[in-house]
Amino acid sequence: MTTAQPGSGPTVRRILLGSQLRRLREEKGISRETAGYHIRASESKISRMELGRVSFKERDVADLLTFYQVTDDAERAPLLALVREANAAGWWQNFNDVLPSWFQPYIGLEEAAQLIRTYELQFIPGLLQTEDYARAIITQGSGGLPVDVIERRVSVRLNRQKLLCRKDPPRLWIVIDEAALRRPIGGPKVMRAQLEHLIAVSELPNLTLQVMPFAFGGHAAEGGAFTILRFPEMDLPDVVYLEQLTGSAYLDKREDVDRYMEVYNRLSVDSTTPGDTAELLRRIITEL
Repeated sequence: MTTAQPGSGPTVRRILLGSQLRRLREEKGISRETAGYHIRASESKISRMELGRVSFKERDVADLLTFYQVTDDAERAPLLALVREANAAGWWQNFNDVLPSWFQPYIGLEEAAQLIRTYELQFIPGLLQTEDYARAIITQGSGGLPVDVIERRVSVRLNRQKLLCRKDPPRLWIVIDEAALRRPIGGPKVMRAQLEHLIAVSELPNLTLQVMPFAFGGHAAEGGAFTILRFPEMDLPDVVYLEQLTGSAYLDKREDVDRYMEVYNRLSVDSTTPGDTAELLRRIITEL
């Protein structure tokens, strides 16, 4: 029975618990509809539970375990403990008032990931943004939100970056389109500082930074920006995160993930090497 690793956040624990419940149900040949009926719930609720997209009631999980003939206390206890951990609040939940509900699961996944691969087309990725650059982007897209809301959103972005220097940081592999480097968000001064920051963080041992240059022309990522997250728990599938203006999508089907991995691998081959990336950044700085 797999358990969550130290440092895993509540979001990944929900996904892990859901995957364990799905495995147990499928081993017994029980349908979602039948499992839902047993706990006075719908088939769709069982589906959401197994995907880790809802909070769990300990009674529901205990009833399902009994229905799946998991009666040994030694096997039940870790899963019931996982319920309590999965329902724990993450630091980002203190910012519920300024974060869209569809983005909050991503922060939890990001906190728990072992490897984060990102392709960004329009902006510098949030984990690598300076405070002034982040403020300029959030202000630009705020639609006239109050200053205190903007500042709280900036705080969320800066808090997310703390995972880069924690004791067990994830591995980051980031490809940025050259367009994002040349778009002067916040003006030349802010953009210059942002590019200098990229040069500095590119020295981190857990970060690989590449650029998809204009000179290459068309490339594999015609669908736009995306992130692929991988977790230390063997039972958890990779997740592809796609963000739109008013929502997001989380893909974990093997065929979807494989397609995005294929695109990312092609991007990494066609983009600059890490050494060439620093040289390109310095050249762009002189042109600002």
